[in-house]
Amino acid sequence: MELMPGKGLIVKAGGEVSVETILEPKVRRACSFERIYFSRGSDEKIYRERIALGYNLSEQVLNAVNHDLKNTIFSFIPNTAEVAFYGLWKGVDDYLESVKIQRILSWGNDINKDKLVEMLSRKIRVEKVAIKDVKMRTFITEDTSRNEMVQHVYDVTYGTVQKGVDTLVVIDDSIVRGTTLKESIVRMLTRLEPKKIIVVSSAPQIRYPDCYGIDMSKMGDFIAFRAAVELWKERGRESCLQEFYERCKELQRTGQLHTENVAQKVYQPFTDEEISNKVAQLITPPDITTPVQVIFQTIDSLHKACPTNTGDWYFTGNYPTPGGNRVVNKAFMNYMEGKNVRGY
Repeated sequence: MELMPGKGLIVKAGGEVSVETILEPKVRRACSFERIYFSRGSDEKIYRERIALGYNLSEQVLNAVNHDLKNTIFSFIPNTAEVAFYGLWKGVDDYLESVKIQRILSWGNDINKDKLVEMLSRKIRVEKVAIKDVKMRTFITEDTSRNEMVQHVYDVTYGTVQKGVDTLVVIDDSIVRGTTLKESIVRMLTRLEPKKIIVVSSAPQIRYPDCYGIDMSKMGDFIAFRAAVELWKERGRESCLQEFYERCKELQRTGQLHTENVAQKVYQPFTDEEISNKVAQLITPPDITTPVQVIFQTIDSLHKACPTNTGDWYFTGNYPTPGGNRVVNKAFMNYMEGKNVRGY
């Protein structure tokens, strides 16, 4: 059985076992990123949630390709994003079906077999554009071997893209560091010579560290954080980061490091789109000329897709316990001090 919030499992020396209330449970804030990435995909609820994550992205993607489905190819990287890909496919296909109905109805009596066949034959173009070695999982690889390893994880499927004509849309379950995208995926996909590459993340921008089980604890590792720092630099206001650091130091000095998430100030001046555009620049190798765009899941869409798991501190910085604030502030201080260590 699952140990519920606020409960403790007590095992006495004589072998007696009991479950007792230790603390009054707070509002349930179970982890949503666990549902997106780590949970068993064969579970019915998790499968439906991942489908919904992809489906909810379809409108953003359609806008990004100017609704030109004739010259757009959809795919997914890595294999763990496959279910969200099916959801995206379904969302885009629902749009195409509605277009077909509207067009056919607009013809009135001006209809013939050839026109009807041409309209009904329009399909969403789906290809397996990249192949991943399933024995390798870059997310959980030691930092020292990640960069070397990502060069060898993927291979591309040739003959799938009309060069200079097709836009390539690939969905990933999350973009954490961006290392795999820059070092391997984007460079590999440009070999197909698409007109444009759009990378879609079924998770929102990962901005803050975890301290409850998933080892994502260094601010400098997150590409969304690095994007925000670059935006501060571009605007000539990098000194603000030092001000935030001093605020953390003051909180630490007074024993109040757990009372607020100072790192949220790093993102406040920028829109989600500004950070997404900067992420796209950061994941594009300097010698690549193919335009790259990045689309992230929104927080609202995340909660609609995963209504029972509302824990979203990776994305919003709203930690369910004071210890979360302490960890994120410590992680920010480590970054500013150039310390490559965990925040806990």
